[in-house]
Amino acid sequence: MTSKLKLAIPLISQHLQSWCARIQTTFLRLVSPLQAWREGSRLVSARFLGCLLVVMLATLPFLENAQTGLIGAAVAIAWLMLWLSDRRDSEDQTVPIWTPIHLPLISYWAIALVATLLSPVRVAAADGMVKLTIYMLAFVSLSRLMRLGWRSILIGAYLITALVASAYGVQQWYLGAPELATWTDPTSETAGITRVYSFLGNPNLFAGYLMPALPLGAIAAIHWRNWGMKALGILTAILGAFFFTQSQSRGGLIGIAAESFTLVMLLVYWWGKRLPSWTLPSVFGGTAGAIALGTILVPTLRKRVGSIFGTEDSSNAFRVNVWMSVLNMIKAKPILGIGPGNKAFNQVYPLYQRSGYSALGTYSVPLEITVETGIIGVICYGWLIFTIFRQAWIALNRLRSDRDSSGLWIIAAIATLVGMIVHGLVDTVWYRPQVQLLWWLAIAIISSFYITPIETPIEN
Repeated sequence: MTSKLKLAIPLISQHLQSWCARIQTTFLRLVSPLQAWREGSRLVSARFLGCLLVVMLATLPFLENAQTGLIGAAVAIAWLMLWLSDRRDSEDQTVPIWTPIHLPLISYWAIALVATLLSPVRVAAADGMVKLTIYMLAFVSLSRLMRLGWRSILIGAYLITALVASAYGVQQWYLGAPELATWTDPTSETAGITRVYSFLGNPNLFAGYLMPALPLGAIAAIHWRNWGMKALGILTAILGAFFFTQSQSRGGLIGIAAESFTLVMLLVYWWGKRLPSWTLPSVFGGTAGAIALGTILVPTLRKRVGSIFGTEDSSNAFRVNVWMSVLNMIKAKPILGIGPGNKAFNQVYPLYQRSGYSALGTYSVPLEITVETGIIGVICYGWLIFTIFRQAWIALNRLRSDRDSSGLWIIAAIATLVGMIVHGLVDTVWYRPQVQLLWWLAIAIISSFYITPIETPIEN
């Protein structure tokens, strides 16, 4: 039996190699017309894909979700056409898209696909799966284009748009803005205050959208050499931070505090070799003290932050009741969840909700991920987060050793991700395209700095 097995193994291996060769040959035959078309087409090009990405980032605050989704779908199709038309037999043709971040990313996508196929509301989950796929292809596109020299262009597109959104916030802050929904407990001390929401129609969403403005704007002011672009970075960072506080988003306020703290600490680390040894502990204590002092001295901030604790505020009580219902949903399908997307959640949640506590989401990103893709999904996403920060730290230290100032963008990306993660603990605006695409923008910044041993890093 053993001798037969030994004879069978080479035959099986030979058949597998032959099968793989046939698949590769068939694939190349299918894409060869597309490769020829690419040589004479302006639509199948990195420049066209980059223009679509700029439009997507520049229109985030102004378009409806469905309209942004159409642009995202166009980005996904453009990237697929570009990828399929790459000449794989050419050594100098394309920038490699594979990084350590892509393995957990594809793994999570596969888990979400299985969760969709096994979902009790399969059609609704399929809608969420399509959205997830578009977001991930947007990330791959952003990462590829940044490696081709588009990093500053894409970041600049966001900063200009964030500045425009903040400028409209000036009008709402000065003249007042009507509430479009019940955002504040009418019995609390903060009832009646103006919560700025700009073009986004929701102050919590506006806060999520402005989360990257402070770190990206600050780093732009430091890194970019053109004084006009430096002014853009400074102005966006200042106005973004100010109107972030005027959104009065409590989860967002905690997020921006964590983001600011991370940004300052990493900047001190970046310049650490040229600073006195006492700088780090002094900045650590000073930053923490400044955040605490600002919260105490500004009355509206003090009241909003104070309302975070306890369940006396109706918003807090509402969230707690939703979380209890969500935990029951997780207990019912703990392994792979109900499938991705808000439509799947909206169909299943009413079966578990407490009376009077309807919700469109879990109000917590970790809970949402667990509901959608189960324990396996949340573990895989944790692996993705760990890999992202690990790759960011590796690239940051490499560029710091080389004294390459482009590594400052990694600091901005890390600070943005920290702020979004903290904000996402108590809110789910992270799932809206205006925030989700900026999440992937920050990850793409980190991914774009990955180099293989044979690559030469691209400055930007």
